Amino acid sequence: MESIVVKQAPYRLSSQLKRGLLEVDVEQCSIAPQSLFGFAERRNPKRAFLFVSKVLGKHIPVRPSAMQASYKSLAAKIPADLPGPVLIVGMAETAVGLGAGVHRAYSHTRADAVYLVSTRHPISLEILARFAEEHSHASAHLIHLPTDPDIWAMTQLARSLVLVDDEISTGTTLINLHRALIDAGLTKVERVVTCALTDWSQGAVRNVLGDCTEQVSLLQGSYRFHDDVNARLPDMPDVATVAVGEWPIDPRLDWGRLGVRHVEDTLALDVQVNPGERVIVVGTGEFVWRPFLLAERLEKMGVDVHFSSTTRSPIALGHEIEHALSFVDNYGLGIPNFLYNVRPGQFERVLICSETAVEAVSQSLITALNAEVIVDEH
Repeated sequence: MESIVVKQAPYRLSSQLKRGLLEVDVEQCSIAPQSLFGFAERRNPKRAFLFVSKVLGKHIPVRPSAMQASYKSLAAKIPADLPGPVLIVGMAETAVGLGAGVHRAYSHTRADAVYLVSTRHPISLEILARFAEEHSHASAHLIHLPTDPDIWAMTQLARSLVLVDDEISTGTTLINLHRALIDAGLTKVERVVTCALTDWSQGAVRNVLGDCTEQVSLLQGSYRFHDDVNARLPDMPDVATVAVGEWPIDPRLDWGRLGVRHVEDTLALDVQVNPGERVIVVGTGEFVWRPFLLAERLEKMGVDVHFSSTTRSPIALGHEIEHALSFVDNYGLGIPNFLYNVRPGQFERVLICSETAVEAVSQSLITALNAEVIVDEH
């Protein structure tokens, strides 16, 4: 169960999980904490708890306009005086869409920002850097070397790094990412900004990297987990694969793995949806930005639309996770994927968007949701 005690800042919240008690103090926040995140329990022996975002569109369906508002709010917190070029990096898999949204909003104020994502889906091209997310269910991250000469030049010459994740707990992963990029030859970096919806790290990245670093977020605080040493550790499915699957990705359809300055809204331009119809657009794994652009377009047309995405993250039922579907991934890796809090019959139309072929998408998922599959072909 969750509880919240509110007298004055900081807010104090707690959640009793099977493996212990999680307590958080919220010191600064742009919106009410309970509107921004909730709690869940990982099926992961390395870390028991998970902060579940209510504006990310990953584990809880969210209206595109609410997601867009978070992008603009975060981008507005990034210092305007960063020396350029600015390289914005989004973290796989959860923050690749968040990073793209922050990049789009930030790019409205300056033209020298490029976006690049980490990935767990190599596309058989040269790798720029590798780093680890040590507590994760899938710890290895890859960053591809951009193939476009202009994008590569901006990346090499970047004087500022903006590292985007949905939440920062200890800051270790972003410190690892920074070191990997510097070791890969990005030696002109003068400023570093970490950018997250929720930041529990107490300035950990700045403490390590120094005064060149700034940490921005919609919420800052701290947490304590009181581990129950007698609790049974969960069995975690093997979802750590970093490889090319049976259904490889076409690099010509890139939206960030090779670096971009702009991504066109080209997905399902001819889709027929009625105003007021209850629709959910579902991204798959790391393929979330073009599906989000589709959902955003439908919302502007008057459709009652939500957005969510499949994930390889194994989470236990309970707390913010009220429903789960499990199925095989659409990249042909043979690993479990999940879709949370989307029940059969909840929406009139379910549009599953994929960067792999229709045949790659799990038939059990399609049948369970009576879904249509939309494939990126542009």
